[in-house]
Amino acid sequence: MNVELGYALAPPASPGISRSSLDELDERVEAAHDRIQAGVETGADGYTSLDLYERVDTERIQAVVDEFEPIETVLVIGMGGSALGARAMANALAPADDWYILDTLDPVYLEHIIDAVDLEDTLCHVVSKSGSTVETRAIFQVIRQAMADEGIDWTTRTIATTGETGPLGRTIEENGATRLEPPDGVPGRYSALSSMALPSAAALGIDVQGLLTGAERAHRSLTGSLLKSPAYAYGAVMAELSAHGVGQNAFVTYGERLGAFGHWFSQLWAESLGKDGLGQTPIPGRGVADHHSQLQRWRAGPRDLAVTTLTTGDRGGQAVELDDATPVTLGALQELERRAMTASLGDAGVPAVGIELDRLDAESIGELFVSLEAATILVAELWEIDAFDQPAVDWAKSAVRAELGLESGAHAQLNPPEPLSIDGQRRG
Repeated sequence: MNVELGYALAPPASPGISRSSLDELDERVEAAHDRIQAGVETGADGYTSLDLYERVDTERIQAVVDEFEPIETVLVIGMGGSALGARAMANALAPADDWYILDTLDPVYLEHIIDAVDLEDTLCHVVSKSGSTVETRAIFQVIRQAMADEGIDWTTRTIATTGETGPLGRTIEENGATRLEPPDGVPGRYSALSSMALPSAAALGIDVQGLLTGAERAHRSLTGSLLKSPAYAYGAVMAELSAHGVGQNAFVTYGERLGAFGHWFSQLWAESLGKDGLGQTPIPGRGVADHHSQLQRWRAGPRDLAVTTLTTGDRGGQAVELDDATPVTLGALQELERRAMTASLGDAGVPAVGIELDRLDAESIGELFVSLEAATILVAELWEIDAFDQPAVDWAKSAVRAELGLESGAHAQLNPPEPLSIDGQRRG
């Protein structure tokens, strides 16, 4: 993986990072790296996400998945980090297979999926670390009922990754269904390379060991210098840009197979760093489509934004010849579009950082997961905040459980303002 910083430096970027300030920033990175490595070595909560590859039992995961053959379709039920990592993996490495991520309460959509799949040959992977996630339990109940309506024993088509003592875990244990233990001390948004997402990846034929090999490569590449570590380079530069008023980060993916990483990254970046008045707002973008839309705001809007591009070194595809121009493959044309977009930003002084994978395979995807996690943790260390909690998210979860009567005692409460409704159907 390579990270290109040239367009984030001043000049051309404004705001940007002066080359002379990189040495001082590098000293702060070295100190932060020491704290991160200490966290990994002592097994501290959260930090252990960076060496999950050493502890995940891939043989156990594969053996469990094999018990459910044949598998024609995979349904993943989960919310946030329990779904977005699986979506990013599947989208990148199994784009033609039948899989669906059920992270919505939209009844019409769920009914459409149920009607579209053959539940007898479907593997349902339900994921909730705590087992108390309301949305996950509700969706799972809908799927179980659909299986029952077709005379299918849901326990024969379900793997659950959840704790033993939560409501979901109790349902699984009481019915004798298959349960995998979630990783200890790893928040959902950092847990893709574990039993949280790897079972669905294995069911789709993705090279799980390749994912972990790439993850190890990313972890081993972390050094005490941002000039030698692509992950730290990205995190440190974004942290410094934020200190100069860059409060938004447009994360633009090139190629449909990388598109889901924009949403996975958005949760990772926002939920980990949006604390104590700090943080950048991540904005998923889609190259090259957003060259014809959001680029106008990125280049000519308020100077509060940086752009990250994510692409791959693969430049294949069908060759096209436009008028008298030299023939070019679609992959090469896409890269030309990315360079033109980045140059447009550079010409206007908007900071931009490029992330490029060597190729689009399991090892590169595993490397990308851990690299972006490490970058996020580094930013939190530089800002002296906790990268692993999510109090704002927990507040809303508590309020929902309380309204449903699932939580008693002191809890968050819904307290809406005095209503002011504008009804377009009313006429005087």
